[in-house]
Amino acid sequence: MNAIPTYALYGENESSGESWLHWETITSRSRLHGFRISAHRHDLLHQILYLRSGHATVMLDGETFEVAPPALIIVPPLTVHSFVFSTDVDGFVLTFFAQDVKTALREIGPAADGLLRPCILKPIEAIVDAQELYQAVKRLVAEADRGAPGQVAALRARLSLLLVAAHRLDLAAAQQAGDHRDAAERHAHQFLSLVDQHFRDTRRVGFYSGKLGITPTHLNRVCRQVLGLSALAVIERRVLLEARRYLQFSGLSIKEIGIVLGYPDPAYFSRFFSQRVGQGPQALRDSISLHAIG
Repeated sequence: MNAIPTYALYGENESSGESWLHWETITSRSRLHGFRISAHRHDLLHQILYLRSGHATVMLDGETFEVAPPALIIVPPLTVHSFVFSTDVDGFVLTFFAQDVKTALREIGPAADGLLRPCILKPIEAIVDAQELYQAVKRLVAEADRGAPGQVAALRARLSLLLVAAHRLDLAAAQQAGDHRDAAERHAHQFLSLVDQHFRDTRRVGFYSGKLGITPTHLNRVCRQVLGLSALAVIERRVLLEARRYLQFSGLSIKEIGIVLGYPDPAYFSRFFSQRVGQGPQALRDSISLHAIG
């Protein structure tokens, strides 16, 4: 197995200088490599990429993402990463010494430690909009090029402002993820309640998603995420539970049970039951009776 290359900057085995910050456009280096940056990592460098236009396929520690602009891509030290950029890509790559980023994050607060993991952040208008994020990057780059007295202090201040913006987006993304989980759980519980009410009447997923005000695709996604089953499988599971109850505790015939459960065709009901349970309804009833006698 080939070792993962470790570079100062991509393609450079030696540090390109002692500057506190190195910046370049995404185009300038990626064009040299056909807009493909192969998997590598940095030991002591923390990178932040700002994607302004074009698009990118980004791999971070083995996980691949399709990223559309605008976006911040956070690449901490030792993160194995690669990129495939579109030829119309525009943006910046900012490279800092890892210790300087850690110091700035420490001043922001413990919650900012989330930026010590690889992540992709999108501007959120109510938190940090795209123009604000772009200006934070541009001002940092402009200060790096200025060479004026107090530059290091100014760079640290500009970095802190950029990291504060990234931190706010990171918190907002975590909040949104939590809200999505909460909404998924809420929809799943509402769906189970609707199934209890209507499983005898219909097994159409569209009926239930309509009641919930979401699409059938979304309902299936929610069910798989929260319940581990498709929406139809949840409905059928409820039907089978009721069928077992009737078989064990009622004197209804198989045909009558099928009709009660919305299967007017006895043969179809028996086939459905056999396929899902592994034996026919009569065989199950017989085994339950035999067990009760025993």
